[in-house]
Amino acid sequence: MAGGWSRDGAEHEQMDATVNDALERARRSLPTGVSAEFCDECGNSIPEARRLAVPGIQHCVSCQTALEQEAKAVELFNRRGSKDSQLR
Repeated sequence: MAGGWSRDGAEHEQMDATVNDALERARRSLPTGVSAEFCDECGNSIPEARRLAVPGIQHCVSCQTALEQEAKAVELFNRRGSKDSQLR
């Protein structure tokens, strides 16, 4: 049920768009290529099991965790023009 100027089903389309945007952002951030033997941040060796499990990895677990926490702190809200997303 849509209200105001929006048409029926608009809420569902916006939720789909939000999920699709998040998936695309996650796919772009996945590492590719050859995994590094040593962490780009701290220089410690990356265990072989991690290099095999995550192709293209460039950071050890602790540095990767810190980088993800920093990125999460600056993550933006969905700004597709809905009143709901602008009020958050």
